[in-house]
Amino acid sequence: MVFMEKIKIILVEDHQIVRDGIKALLTDIPNIEIVGEVADHIELYEKLTHELPDVIIMDISLPGMSGIELTRQLGETHPSIKVLMLSMYTSEDFIFNSLKSGARGYLPKNTTRRELVEAIETISRGEEFFSDSISSIILKSYITKAKSTDQQAEKTEEKLTNREIEILKLFASSLSNQEIADKLFISVRTVESHKNHIMQKLELKSTVDLIKFAIRNKLVEI
Repeated sequence: MVFMEKIKIILVEDHQIVRDGIKALLTDIPNIEIVGEVADHIELYEKLTHELPDVIIMDISLPGMSGIELTRQLGETHPSIKVLMLSMYTSEDFIFNSLKSGARGYLPKNTTRRELVEAIETISRGEEFFSDSISSIILKSYITKAKSTDQQAEKTEEKLTNREIEILKLFASSLSNQEIADKLFISVRTVESHKNHIMQKLELKSTVDLIKFAIRNKLVEI
């Protein structure tokens, strides 16, 4: 019998009713296991002394220490743990400060079960994940800043293949990996592989950097 390796999750959320809701969404997902739930940073660090998760689902508004600051500290004390922000706050400041603190993904609390599972699986592999709405906020924010500066476009043809440019355009247009896969009749894993190759070729580190590159090189209209 082959046993599936499960993604271990700890929930960091101070409202029991929200934790119960998240558990209800994930309880029958075969490759995900919730190994703990805590209400604040004190309970989390106590839990981490005997249970190390793969992913922490983090709320921003927590008693004693914000989820953003807690994520930053975890990057120093437990760098192997990936943090997924799940928050009611969707303003630019909260999103960008979360990314700066080291969060690998960001979802609004009205996300779907399918999107939550996809986010957990994606960041557990070391990649980033943002809901379509969060990606749009990131893109619009950068567009606003890009319009106020005169940035010289770089040549992409020498660095990327035609397929990679096509995927980069779609990605920068706020399409999800699944939507890109459906549009191009390829697998999600192939899309992720192309994305990783693009980031390696262009020496980019994050999804936000990809979007910035696409705008600078006029691969998407602003």
